[in-house]
Amino acid sequence: MMTNEKLRNIAIIAHVDHGKTTLVDAMLKQSHVFRSNEQVAERVMDSGDIERERGITILSKNTAIMYNDIKINIVDTPGHADFGGEVERVLNMVDGVVLLVDAFEGPMPQTKYVLRKALEQGLKPIVVINKIDKPNQRVDDVYDEVLELFMELDADDDQLDFPVIYATARDGVAKYKMEDDNADLKPLMETIVKEIPAPKGDPEAPLQMMVTTLESDSFVGRVAIGRIIRGTAKTNQNVVLINGDQTVKAKIGKVFVYQGLKRVETGSASMGDIVALTGLGDVSIGYTVADAENPEALPTINIDEPTLSMTFGVNTSPFAGREGEFVTSRHLRDRLFKEIETNVAMKVEETDSADVFKVSGRGELHLSILIETMRREGYELQVGKPEVVYKTINGQLCEPIENLTVEVPQEFMGAVMEGLGTRKAELVNMTETAGYMRLEFTIPARGLIGFRSELLTSTKGNGIMNHVFHGYAPYKGDIPGRTRGSLVAFEQGETTGYGIFTLQDRGTMFVGPGEAVYEGMIVGENSRENDIDINPCKKKNVSNMRTSSSDEAIRITPPRILSLEQAIEYINSDELVEVTPEHVRLRKSILDRTIRGRNAKNARKG
Repeated sequence: MMTNEKLRNIAIIAHVDHGKTTLVDAMLKQSHVFRSNEQVAERVMDSGDIERERGITILSKNTAIMYNDIKINIVDTPGHADFGGEVERVLNMVDGVVLLVDAFEGPMPQTKYVLRKALEQGLKPIVVINKIDKPNQRVDDVYDEVLELFMELDADDDQLDFPVIYATARDGVAKYKMEDDNADLKPLMETIVKEIPAPKGDPEAPLQMMVTTLESDSFVGRVAIGRIIRGTAKTNQNVVLINGDQTVKAKIGKVFVYQGLKRVETGSASMGDIVALTGLGDVSIGYTVADAENPEALPTINIDEPTLSMTFGVNTSPFAGREGEFVTSRHLRDRLFKEIETNVAMKVEETDSADVFKVSGRGELHLSILIETMRREGYELQVGKPEVVYKTINGQLCEPIENLTVEVPQEFMGAVMEGLGTRKAELVNMTETAGYMRLEFTIPARGLIGFRSELLTSTKGNGIMNHVFHGYAPYKGDIPGRTRGSLVAFEQGETTGYGIFTLQDRGTMFVGPGEAVYEGMIVGENSRENDIDINPCKKKNVSNMRTSSSDEAIRITPPRILSLEQAIEYINSDELVEVTPEHVRLRKSILDRTIRGRNAKNARKG
């Protein structure tokens, strides 16, 4: 066994919004990756449009910097629990983690989830307490909370002896102690080099590499990314791809290593380095790339199972095909099966209908990001209500349970606890920080569907929630669904101001004047629990008689515009969300109101 002292591999892990990507930005700038006159975007690692718009990391990404003569490979990971599959994969590529914790918020649910995975793999942690410039920072308390978390997760003695760095990632400042006067990230860089173990292995042994990430390139096909466990990868080298009992011969096209934000071609790369290989054909995540003469498989990656599923179907509304480029079941099937090649925490299953697929993922955000990506690519589809994935364990029906953390001002605590009580949540812990109450619950995953919008309403926008998968537990019983019915259009046409004006007393409208609607489309929420068929396209009859009120202005309440996530949370089991590149519409599964009425009558009789 040899040690490659010129190399360090680290992953940066943290809860969402604690500053991972901002810290990577600062490390890149201070290692002079960019030219002095180069325009650099904020959060340069968040390269996707949706990542930039939402300010979250969705896909883990690789970069590399030089500190003195040592190369540091850095993996930036997502902070959302829904993208935990991304984190689990990439931890196989590194020898240590930089755990970032907010100096005010302290360890949050996702911090705990990712740290558990890292400690289980025996990775060396460095703790960075970030945002120490906050006026309400509580650095000492946060340090104690981090230490408690390590002890709770059964960290070994070596892991418990973690170094702590204090930082303001936005300003590119790191310190060994709070009172130090320092203006760069040198303390963090030196701690990484000193504390994170260098990769160990035999560069002369037969090649072994685990594929942990996959990218698609229109010129060279699939690009397999992973860490070389032993041996050397060379251009045009003959290898075998091992997947379980299957082995396929292949040949490495080109070998790339990371320098800054770029992939740089190299003739060969040795043990410990993170590389990108082209030319391997139908390679997938979890495959071992091994030497052709001595093929030996590496242990496979274990990824937690999906907890939420939805149906994805071909758009069957009267407006189908007007906006999208890809509208057939063949297009939909190809796109979904292409997604699971790279998105290992997602599952796609075929159903009895050739036009409908069951897609399972880690949570609503995980699935809604896929839907949003597909609509931007020109797909039209319709999706059903999210449902949790049940399991039978020891003959008992079990459901996924989440750890939920809610932060609310004290005055709204009662309303939040009342709302969560009906959703079968159980209070585990309660603490007060700076006027906010932090409430920790365990709750069935199905109890979280639709809760985010309810929380924002009941706390007047002041509530913050985070949740992470806890495990499976026996079924908790029925949870009441939506308490209000839908306003459903009963004819196709264009909405009018007069039509909406006459209906707005019935409930909240989702459409404004001049919008195209069709029979069976949901145009509003009823103020009562039953569905009502309405006509928002009604025109005012013209007569030659004048009434005293005929010239009064019509006053219309602005419609409630639902985002994609809100629409998915809102629908009932007999409703669908129609998603096109330009519109998100709600509709009934059965558009014809006569058939709907007949089915409802039969159900009552039955």
